[in-house]
Amino acid sequence: MIEIDPNLNQYLEKHTNEEPDLLRELMIETHQATTQPHMASGHYQGRILSMISKLIQPKTILEIGTFTGYATLCLAEGLAENGKIITLDINDELKYIGEKYFERSPYKNQIEYRIGPASEQMKTIEKESLDLVFIDADKQTYPEYYECSIDLLRNGGVILMDNVLWYGKVYDENANDKRTVILRDLNERVVKDSRVESLILPVRDGITLIRKK
Repeated sequence: MIEIDPNLNQYLEKHTNEEPDLLRELMIETHQATTQPHMASGHYQGRILSMISKLIQPKTILEIGTFTGYATLCLAEGLAENGKIITLDINDELKYIGEKYFERSPYKNQIEYRIGPASEQMKTIEKESLDLVFIDADKQTYPEYYECSIDLLRNGGVILMDNVLWYGKVYDENANDKRTVILRDLNERVVKDSRVESLILPVRDGITLIRKK
């Protein structure tokens, strides 16, 4: 994550709506049950995801990368009546956590949790049927996820891509590991893509907000 002044972070959270109790419980269990709890969106980023979803009021959301389901529940808060969120993950080891909290949430009948390669699962989704896509999975496949998402998204729909600043390495000329290069190239590609409008939000590890024209 990008280093942020702890006092600023505390101030931001203090002046942001509180996370629901269910999400607070989920975050505690995520810290207890996983070795990388920082992969969960957390309070401040979670409220941003919730706010964007509520502004869009999507009928159909696709999330690529479930982890323990924190972001899933945040995004679900903005679903239109009878809307749904399809959340995809390759790892079934943590499925029990997400399912437990999904079942306890008001959105339990609106969440479709699929395990399997996202690239294969995305082929089953109708083109131009999505209102919102959140990409937060294996970074080396981001370019493929981005292209597939553009095809699946309706005009005016939104893509959110997490971790696009990649610990600050994308703007460090000396950082040239594989994931950094992939994300750096993708950031350049997105900003030059005539099909979309985009900007990077400097939230935690960076979120690209993309609108399909």
